[in-house]
Order: sequence, then structure tokens, then C-alpha cells
Amino acid sequence: MKNLKFMLCGASLLLCASCGAQAQNEDATEDQGNIVIETIMARRSIRQYTDQPVEREKLELMAQCGINAPSGMNLQPWQVRIVDNAEYINGISDAFKAANPQMAGDASFKNMFRNATAVIFIASPADGSGQLECGLLGENMILAAQSMGLGTCCLGGPIAFMKNDPSAAPYVERLALPEGYQLLYAIAVGYPDESPEAKPRDAGKVQFIE
Repeated sequence: MKNLKFMLCGASLLLCASCGAQAQNEDATEDQGNIVIETIMARRSIRQYTDQPVEREKLELMAQCGINAPSGMNLQPWQVRIVDNAEYINGISDAFKAANPQMAGDASFKNMFRNATAVIFIASPADGSGQLECGLLGENMILAAQSMGLGTCCLGGPIAFMKNDPSAAPYVERLALPEGYQLLYAIAVGYPDESPEAKPRDAGKVQFIE
């Protein structure tokens, strides 16, 4: 993967001695909204995509955001593989259809990654360690994608097929994972072709303990 240098621009908050000036700044911040919170609350799992390819620059920026996730002792126990190669995506999708003939009759089926034009594979150590960090890495990436107008969907089904079906083995080998690593999950990435409503969340599972 090509290394790109990204300039990260941060907004600085000016602390004013005058209480009145500080209140004005706070009001302005509220009016503008919090882009991080807005991005989190606007994110949806997208399962329909257009045919528009995702720019490499956006995929690389997603990866940069991902690998800046928290990591215990900075071990960074992840491997990330980005695939925007139609030959790869279509090839393994054909293998999936051969193993699942019922999919052949689905006219809407283009590939096994919800028809996304790019896929990010995340692998973690086979001993089960690193899964927490890999989850944090993925969350960074899907929020970065949301901020750039991209849709994403975390996928486990395709990974189960890739790990268990012999016809998928050549495609797993092409990912060139280090010894001791195995696929954990994938992220479909593309331009959304749907705008799903938010699903209900159970706020009762969040409690303050006095």
C-alpha cells in the first residue's frame, strides 16, 4: 500500500478571559454542531451500493485512520488488506455462487460483499488476541468513510466462506497474511445507493452507578 502523508488540521478553542466572550464562543460551537458526534449518529450499515468506484485516496485515508486506533502496549495486532480489484471481488464471488447455487437466481446479486466496489479485510492473531484492537480499528475506518460520503457494512458471512470453503483458498492466499494471523471480518465500502433509517437502540443498557 502506498504511504501518503496526510496533514491533519485541528480546530483550536480560544479561551477568553472575559466570561461574556467565552459564552459567545460556546454559543457559536453549538450553532455549528459537533462534526464527530454528527458523523457517529448519521452512520448506517449500507447494503446497497452504486457502481461508482471508491477513490484510492479515500481508501488510504480510511486505513490511516484505522491504524491510529488505540492499541494496548502499541502492539498494533492487526493486518489490513484493501481490495478494489474487480477481478478479485468477482472471482471469489463466483466461487461463492458455485458453492451456493441459490444465489445464481438472484438478479440483484453482483458480489458477495453486498455489491460494494471495495472491500477491506481485517485479520488478527489466530490465538484470539487482538480482536478488541481490530474492532477499534474498524470503527475508526467506518467513521472516516462516513465523513467522506462513503457507505460501509461490517461483514462476517463472507469471512466464514473464505475460511472454510476450499474454493476460496487461492483468494485468501493472495491476501498474503503473516503466519499466525487469520481473517476476522471484512468491511464493504462504496457509494451508498440507499438511505436507511436508524434502527432503535436500547438506552436502558446504559446505566450510571452511584
